[in-house]
Amino acid sequence: MTARFVVHARAALIDGAFATDVRIAARDGVIAEITAGVPEQPGELSLDVVVPGFVNAHSHAFHRLLRGRTHDRGGDFWVWRERMYHEAAALTPASYRALAEQVFREMRDAGYTAVGEFHYVHHQPDGTPYPDHAMERALADAAVAVGIRLVLLDTCYLRGGVGEPLTDRQRRFGDADAHAWLDRWHALREALTGGLVTVGAAVHSVRAVTPADLAVIGRELPADVPLHVHVSEQVAENDACREAYGVTPTRLLAEHGLLRATTATVHATHLTADDIALLGSAGASVVMCPTTEADLGDGIGPAPELRDAGVTLAIGSDQHAVIDPFEEVARLELDQRLCAQRRGVFTPAQLWHAGSAGGARALGLGGAAVRGLGSETPSGAPGSAPGLRVGDPFDAVAVDAATARTRGADLLQLPLVARAADVVATIVGGTVTRRTT
Repeated sequence: MTARFVVHARAALIDGAFATDVRIAARDGVIAEITAGVPEQPGELSLDVVVPGFVNAHSHAFHRLLRGRTHDRGGDFWVWRERMYHEAAALTPASYRALAEQVFREMRDAGYTAVGEFHYVHHQPDGTPYPDHAMERALADAAVAVGIRLVLLDTCYLRGGVGEPLTDRQRRFGDADAHAWLDRWHALREALTGGLVTVGAAVHSVRAVTPADLAVIGRELPADVPLHVHVSEQVAENDACREAYGVTPTRLLAEHGLLRATTATVHATHLTADDIALLGSAGASVVMCPTTEADLGDGIGPAPELRDAGVTLAIGSDQHAVIDPFEEVARLELDQRLCAQRRGVFTPAQLWHAGSAGGARALGLGGAAVRGLGSETPSGAPGSAPGLRVGDPFDAVAVDAATARTRGADLLQLPLVARAADVVATIVGGTVTRRTT
């Protein structure tokens, strides 16, 4: 017997435009029918403005511990990283479970319906394994408890830097070698995948592996698995890679078969023209994290150049200095205005896409919602129009368009106007959660 759930929205985003008086019917958590221009019927859940759920394509849940606790120390990314290591050392499965539930709940209430957790705190502080994937299960259990989709991006982290072994502070991040990481990854995927949880893969960065490790992963990781990598967040990372290997991090990934349509590079702040062309020709994704990149002083990445090259853009909250998908997509545009000294670098539809379908594509989440406009368009491809679609999981966000912030705004321009406080409910797989904060 199928479970039916019906929403009536005053307005809903469909194929890149807002329709009015929209009935959205779902069966077993999947959208079965969308009809515009119909009156509300008894028993339907009445909502104001309904849009596809936002996708947080890059998260480190434990970094939330640093919010508001590092700004008096100045410095740069590398100074911040020392404090991050301190927090990582203290995590246990129980404390991580409790923390992750708080962070995922904040995400859900802000309008994120899915999160890609870039996870590398695998083992006990001395590097010995926990039994039965305890840290990974802590994250999965937290996501299920909150009701948010989780793509657990289990991360290969084998080196402390280019040419350097893991330090004592990094020991719990690492496996013996790339083969051992792959063995653990396969076991983890078999143990955890199901329901709201899937398992993807990540390489922490080219600092954290050798070219030989990349070659192993390129050969042995299934090509259909989403693979995320921190790339060129810092100039120092590029310099170290060039000095050691004679190429940029992006070129090094390409040389070892790790630039694919299923690859998502994270940050991609300091790229060359060749890097951009490589990412575009591969049909890869780039996950930008504007609030984190601003908070850490990383720089502003070449988002319009990446878009024009055919790269799919997505957003992430990364270290959670801010958890607000509207803030991320707004800064994607506003930061570029500061660089270009003009407005309208991205259209509103492109901002909606980066916040939803672009992230779904980067995380390998299926369903028609990641196809964008028209069945002829590849999943989540740049230039496709965002919107709710029949055949998708019913993952959506209800926004109040009559708050002090949003009143009078063109609905398509809400990414530049609304904020997380304007979210009134999230829907994940047809399950509605009213905002709790």
